[in-house]
Amino acid sequence: MTVNWTPLQDELDLWQEQDLSLPLWWRDDDAQRPTGQLMELVALSDAVGLPVHLAVIPDGAVPELARLIDQTPSLIPVVHGWAHKSHAPAGQKKAEFGAHRPMPQIVADASNGLHRLQDLFGEALVPLFVPPWNRIDPEVVAALPALGYRAISTYLPRKTALAAPQLLQINTHLDPINWRGDRSLVPPDALVEQVTQHLRDRRMGDADNTEPYGVLTHHLVHDRAIWDFTCSLLKRLLAGPGRIWTAHDIKDTKR
Repeated sequence: MTVNWTPLQDELDLWQEQDLSLPLWWRDDDAQRPTGQLMELVALSDAVGLPVHLAVIPDGAVPELARLIDQTPSLIPVVHGWAHKSHAPAGQKKAEFGAHRPMPQIVADASNGLHRLQDLFGEALVPLFVPPWNRIDPEVVAALPALGYRAISTYLPRKTALAAPQLLQINTHLDPINWRGDRSLVPPDALVEQVTQHLRDRRMGDADNTEPYGVLTHHLVHDRAIWDFTCSLLKRLLAGPGRIWTAHDIKDTKR
């Protein structure tokens, strides 16, 4: 696979010339148990030196995953909904935490997800809520702080730093998978153009550079092209203005 990294490298050079810093984080979704793909994710994390926030599906998460995370400091567990099951009617976009059920039932699932993973991972768990398919009803968002969550993560640049009182919004911004096509890598030149534009917007003040820039992956469905592009991208960002951000410091955030 040949990738023209020149546009991104030119932008990274401008960041360094202007002494700018890019907070960078990594989120990977849909974990429930140790797999060969998860071990490849760990190896990649170690190779590039960037921890992975592992969005774990609480219903079905197994103790073996907790043992692996306990032995792997580069894996940071966060809460990925409850069962990763859509409750949207046929023909609508999938959502587990949309307004398709009675609100007490939806909130109970969010609460159960946090408690289940707290029991499994203990202090290692970060109280960050990742709704499956990155979709969630605003009323559910407003209920999360009272349940014990300190942050929420979806997709695309945030509009405000707080999604609700006492609830940080820390989104992801780049997903390399071509979900609507062959489910392999999005054409790499398009991805380079996308991340370059994201960084240009931040440098020019048209986007919020205090929000950590998030790369989103799904280890269970990666092919070699996705693994290789992700590795190259993260190395380039970290060699430039990228500085590692992790969600550990949100555990006791009160705002």
